[in-house]
This record gives sequence, C-alpha cells and structure tokens, in this order.
Amino acid sequence: MIRAPLTFFALAAALTGCTVVPPSDGQAQAVAAAAPKPAPAPAPTSTPTPQALPAGVFTLSGEMTQGGWLRGNAPVGTTSLTLNGDPVSVDADGQFLAAFDRDSGPIATLVATRSDGSKVTKPLQISPRDWRIEHINAARRTGGPSEAFMKRRMPELEAINASREKVTGAQGWREDFIWPVKGRLSGLFGSQRIYRGEPGSYHSGIDIAPGAGTPYVAPADGVVVLAVDDFSLEGKLLIIDHGMGLNSAFLHSQQLLVKEGDHVKQGQRIGLVGSSGRATGPHLHWSLKWNDARLDPLLFTGPMGN
Repeated sequence: MIRAPLTFFALAAALTGCTVVPPSDGQAQAVAAAAPKPAPAPAPTSTPTPQALPAGVFTLSGEMTQGGWLRGNAPVGTTSLTLNGDPVSVDADGQFLAAFDRDSGPIATLVATRSDGSKVTKPLQISPRDWRIEHINAARRTGGPSEAFMKRRMPELEAINASREKVTGAQGWREDFIWPVKGRLSGLFGSQRIYRGEPGSYHSGIDIAPGAGTPYVAPADGVVVLAVDDFSLEGKLLIIDHGMGLNSAFLHSQQLLVKEGDHVKQGQRIGLVGSSGRATGPHLHWSLKWNDARLDPLLFTGPMGN
C-alpha cells in the first residue's frame, strides 16, 4: 500500500515532536508579513521494483527478432520460468534474460509458474531476418574431417562446452553492451552459402578487422571461463561468461591479456587482434550464445558509429 504524503505542518510536528504555539495577536501581523512562506513538501518519489508490478504481468524490453534477446521482470511470485518449454533463470529481484536463435520460429512463449500454482503465459512475436545468403553453383565439399583432426578436435569441443556450463554469478547481462573493438566488418552474423541447394553452416558471429595487434575490450562485465592458446580452429580463444547463460567468445587473437578465472569489467582490455588458428587474415571473430541459442552481437551493441 502507498501512503499519502504528510502535509508540511504534520511532517514538521512528527519530526520535531513539538507543539507549535501561535504568536500573540500583537505580533501576528508582523510575524506573518516577515516570515517566508514554507515550501511545499516535495512529492514522494520511488523507484519501481519487481514487487511493485501488478500481479500476473511481464515487463519486457529488447530485440524480439531472430538472433535477438530480451530482458524483463517476471510476474510477482514467479517460482519458475520457461521459454518454449526450456527453463529460464530468474534472478532474486525477478529479472531475467532470454534470447532467440538465428533460426527461431515466428512465435515464442514465456510461461511463468507462480507460488500459488497459477501460470502466466506471454506469447512473443519473433520477427524474421533477411540473412545474407550466397548461392554457389558448385557441390559442397565432401569427405569430412580426418580421423587425426577429430582426435585433436574432440577434447577442444569438450572444453568449450564445459566452459559454457559454468555458473559464475556474473552480472554483465544487465548492461548495455559496447563494441569490443571498432573497424571494418568483414563478416556478418547469419550469413550462409548454399551449394547447389545444399546449405552450408551459417556464420555464427561477426568479424571485425581493425588491424593486427589492435587491443580489444570486454563488451560487458563477466568472468573468464576459458583462455587457451592453440585450439585448431579458434587459435587463441577467450570465452567470457556474462551471467544468466549468456557468454562471449573471441577467436583468432594474437595475444590474450587475461586468464581463466579473472573478473573483467566492461571496457577492460582483454586481448589483441590476430590471425591465430584457421583464419585467412587478422580479425576478431566475436560470437554470443545464450544457452544453446546463437545470437547476433549487432543486436546487443547497435550500429558501430565512429
């Protein structure tokens, strides 16, 4: 319940604990003329909190499109939350993060289960994207990776997957992300080649080419969950957990400036752009994942600008 604000005189009496004695009749007019009029009591202000939201209501903001994301407040009393049936973590203050894969369908559904057993359902319209698709009049390369390569690759994939399962309590997911580095965009998220009707893998991040040795920074607060020097494809690879299932990966670095377990702040230098691993030239490949969903970093930062 929100109480009505006290009047100025009632507030003064409550604060001082005194009774105000009026002046005598002879003094009243002089005092009234000389004394300044009291300023009105300021209107009470408050910061909205999840507890102040109406029961059974979601509040949401973000980019509700393929490769996009949303942040929101769950309805009061929420004990569990799902997106399309998959669990979504809810922080102690009722806030949560959810996101949509590059190939997400047109409808997603949030369902909050409350402490009284009731459910609040929120359908979401997920807009499609016009991906950059290149049709190639050639057959897709066949044969697959060699046995020797896969013997090296499988432990690398296990390490990557294990790092993304770590729960660090990082709070970077609440922040507005910044660009890790600025430069020419040499590769866009979601772009794909089609080989005579057979789709190849789509590009899972964005490529930024500012020049070899250029420092790049953390786009948001987080904890380093993987920092390795010589993975077969990624080269020097850095993965940062931003919390709530959201993580950034930075590939092909020339040098890593942080190590596993480090807590990093938004804007902190974390590496140098390079061409390690399987890269055709120096660039930073930055990818974002939320649980198993691949996300477009451009929807977290907005246009690069100057």
